[in-house]
Amino acid sequence: MTYECELSIVMPCLNEAETLAVCIEKARSYLARSGVRGEVLISDNGSTDGSQALAEAHGARVVHAPRRGYGAALQQGIASAHGKYIIMGDADDSYDFANLDAFVERLRAGDELVMGNRFRGGIAPGAMPPLHRYLGNPVLTTIGRVLFGGPSKDFHCGLRGFSRSAIQSLELRTTGMEFASEMVVKATLRDLRISEVPTTLKKDGRSRPPHLRSWRDGWRHLRFLLMLSPRWLFLAPGGVLILLGAFFMALVLPGPFVVGDVRFDVTTLIAAAAMVVLGTQMITFGILAKQFGVNAGILPATRGSSRLRRVFALERAVLIGTTVFLVGLGFMLWTVTSWGASGLGDLDYEVTLRRVVPAVTAMTLGLQLVLSAFMSGVLDLDIDRER
Repeated sequence: MTYECELSIVMPCLNEAETLAVCIEKARSYLARSGVRGEVLISDNGSTDGSQALAEAHGARVVHAPRRGYGAALQQGIASAHGKYIIMGDADDSYDFANLDAFVERLRAGDELVMGNRFRGGIAPGAMPPLHRYLGNPVLTTIGRVLFGGPSKDFHCGLRGFSRSAIQSLELRTTGMEFASEMVVKATLRDLRISEVPTTLKKDGRSRPPHLRSWRDGWRHLRFLLMLSPRWLFLAPGGVLILLGAFFMALVLPGPFVVGDVRFDVTTLIAAAAMVVLGTQMITFGILAKQFGVNAGILPATRGSSRLRRVFALERAVLIGTTVFLVGLGFMLWTVTSWGASGLGDLDYEVTLRRVVPAVTAMTLGLQLVLSAFMSGVLDLDIDRER
């Protein structure tokens, strides 16, 4: 693929007339000083303060992003860029577009995503609210690194460079602030070459509040990170619940279990059965979420997920689920028959529940497995239709 220039400096814009001109001038000064053949591209998101004319007057190219949102503006800017490489950054004069040498150096060396790190480069007084600096960014970055790995220690730095073709191959889709997280997560999952360089952050030059809303956008980032990690959102907690539930069921199924003055009995059995059912449901949700993510191109297929889908193919899962359901039903019928043989008299609840709870649990698990198997088939039907 041929490119019209080496570097496109892309800035999303929504009513940034106060700071847009200085950002463009800094970016152009970098291109002139470095000798990099490039362009400054403003992806306008519906500004009403004259930002478009101001950008053109200062030598930038302007494209219109019809969908609202930070991510939507950047998607339009990336699609419209002429450069082999893209460096994106906010147009609020908080990032230094005049000093992009480290980004270009790493891109030319073959890195496909180069993240800025404001904590290494320096954060000017008042540039980042304490809530973001000491809680939001560190917590979300830590969660992102735990869930997905990767070298980035500033997950939400808005100044970053990347290979245009590599990022387009990720098929980024989010239109809001979580676009920044989607880029890093998908780049990590697809094994792109990622590096990090120090960058500075200063207080933005706008007189109005920023577009970012701390709690709303923080929650959207966290929600998105969890949704892209079925393993940690569903599978791991579900597995823990099943193990704990199975342990306590085995402990009290033969009879009461006493530790000191504490007696574990049928109430423990009921709670343990609920844990097994809930854990199994979480695991099936995780499998279905992973399947949807792979089918939709959001998550990469892995050996583990492919093997799991082969093992629990629809017909096999239905057969297993039906068998488990019938075992539970048979045990329930045996319990009812035994009650009838005794004349339908008063029940010894401690004895009866030790029969009924495992039976109901098996019936629930079997039916749940059957329904999940058919839901898995439904998710694949759309893929088959598209083909």
